[in-house]
Amino acid sequence: MLMRDEMKRTRRSKQVTAKSSKSPIPANRIRDEDDDEAWPSQPSESLTVTEVKPKKSKSQLQTKPGSIPDNPPEEMTILPFTFFQIDALDLAPRLLGKFLRRDDVVLQITEVEAYRQNDSACHGRFGFGPGGNAYVYLCYGLHTMLNVVADKEGVGAAVLIRSCAPVSGLETIQQRRGQKTDKPVLLNGPGKIGQALGLSTEWSNHPLYTPGGLEILDGPEPEKMLIGPRVGIEYALPEHVNALWRFAVAGTSWISAPKNTLRPP
Repeated sequence: MLMRDEMKRTRRSKQVTAKSSKSPIPANRIRDEDDDEAWPSQPSESLTVTEVKPKKSKSQLQTKPGSIPDNPPEEMTILPFTFFQIDALDLAPRLLGKFLRRDDVVLQITEVEAYRQNDSACHGRFGFGPGGNAYVYLCYGLHTMLNVVADKEGVGAAVLIRSCAPVSGLETIQQRRGQKTDKPVLLNGPGKIGQALGLSTEWSNHPLYTPGGLEILDGPEPEKMLIGPRVGIEYALPEHVNALWRFAVAGTSWISAPKNTLRPP
């Protein structure tokens, strides 16, 4: 009788031990969408930094589905000097989807134009600084136009930033633009980009590949792209007027007019 009771107690003890030996729930389990705490997610192959899923806010405006992802990571890498040491015609489409950052303002590039060496539409053909620098000029004495210098020093080529989508710092953008809106009219033009970033011609020659001031950060490539002739260069030679050197993200409303001259490549 005593032996039978002892065997029962032994079996119960083994069952309790087996139950308690199960692995605990991992701390990084999937959380609900309403969880207040952000958690790590896997970075995309194009980035080498840890992505953190940020909370959506009024300053993170959405583009249309199928274009550029809505929420970039909180930590982003600055593009290196070597990224810009290529022909402007190659650099221009590669800048789509990348981020411009100055202080609390972050913009995602949605439309650009390439201006090359020996291009009659490029007044920088007489020489620029090295690729990766900013070139800011005043248009009609009113609008500050941001260009990203391309290629080697002295080549005289650049990429004009025509349009962007706002990512953060919406209130600052609206204040600088003097326009209380979250519609594409806020940033669908090169003069609007310079104003939203608070730029002047003094920003020319600023290196965009170094931390601080104005930076260009890595970002995802758009799924689809549109191309077309550049805008407002009727004074140039016919071959340059008709060149398809304007590039835009397909499927987003954050691009400038005219839109009917853009088409798939």
